[in-house]
Amino acid sequence: MTEFIARGTRFAALPSPFPMKRGASLHGAQVAYETWGTLDAARSNAILIVTGLSPSAHAASHPGNPDAGWWEAMLGAGKPIDTGRWFVVCVNTLGSCKGSTGPASTNPATGEPYGLDFPDLSVEDCANAAFELVRSLGIEKLACVIGNSMGGMVALAYLKLHPGSSRGHVNVSGSARALPFSIAIRSLQREAIRLDPAWNDGVYDDAHYPVNGMRMARKLGVVTYRSAMEWDGRFGRVRLEDEMREEDDPFGLEFEVERYLEAHAQRFVYQFDPNCYLYLSRSMDWFDLAEYADGDVMAGLASIRVEKSLSIGVHTDILFPLQQQEQIADGLRAGGAESEFVHLPSPQGHDAFLVDIARFGPVIAGFLGRL
Repeated sequence: MTEFIARGTRFAALPSPFPMKRGASLHGAQVAYETWGTLDAARSNAILIVTGLSPSAHAASHPGNPDAGWWEAMLGAGKPIDTGRWFVVCVNTLGSCKGSTGPASTNPATGEPYGLDFPDLSVEDCANAAFELVRSLGIEKLACVIGNSMGGMVALAYLKLHPGSSRGHVNVSGSARALPFSIAIRSLQREAIRLDPAWNDGVYDDAHYPVNGMRMARKLGVVTYRSAMEWDGRFGRVRLEDEMREEDDPFGLEFEVERYLEAHAQRFVYQFDPNCYLYLSRSMDWFDLAEYADGDVMAGLASIRVEKSLSIGVHTDILFPLQQQEQIADGLRAGGAESEFVHLPSPQGHDAFLVDIARFGPVIAGFLGRL
């Protein structure tokens, strides 16, 4: 499958070999990234953004690519993450298919896509790859590392594995470990992909592609990314018009919410590689800061050294529930950080940070203004 890489994306080579947490190494690997703003003479105004599972490095528009990015309303001149003050780097996570080395990339040993020959991927590997990128840019210490969703996990791993690497941290709808409900949902998503005959043990191409598996995985994800409150408010029990229903399919789409999920799934199917999805999804399930503190997640958080931190969550998030962001704030505070916890009444669930900028923006801007 062709990698989906935005215009204006740049690439940083990783050390070769690049060791992975669970064994094996990558050779000739890279990560994709984009930047905004200007690095000051002291190299002290850099912010790193580490993303959720599926976004690219294109968080916002810039001269090299005027297309809107996935966090366009948050990042730019005069915006909450103000590029008039900050030099911002967004990295596409290791294991992705959007420019960074992952299962869809060519294995230099075979000349074919890695597929399931890609080494086991951990959140810690993603953090170490991001650290190597920052170091390659000549930045010794970040002003802040910002992580959203899975990126919240990556950011915590970054701070844990590289003490003193950042003055500040913003954790947006993230967590220090995966909870059973989240693991269960991601397990079902991976099963949907693997049970599609076209997945073929990870060997497929555009002509023979696990479309149905990816559709179902995406639908399951979207259901958990939003909230029951939003589903009810947006769709209610509105049914499709008769001409929009397929007469030869008695169990086909009938409600407006079903059509929304199908449209969302269809847009995603060819925008993300199935094997990359499997690897990144599983990396989240494996992540647990308690591994670093004899099974105590709070002690794992308290072992992280950062000067200031902000942890944000929303009441309607069922995938990364609010208590996980409160736990991060409490744990980092126990480790000596000046730690803030903000809970927002957004109705948009886990995806709120992408769309409810009116609530998230001022909180993040305020924190960065105090750094």
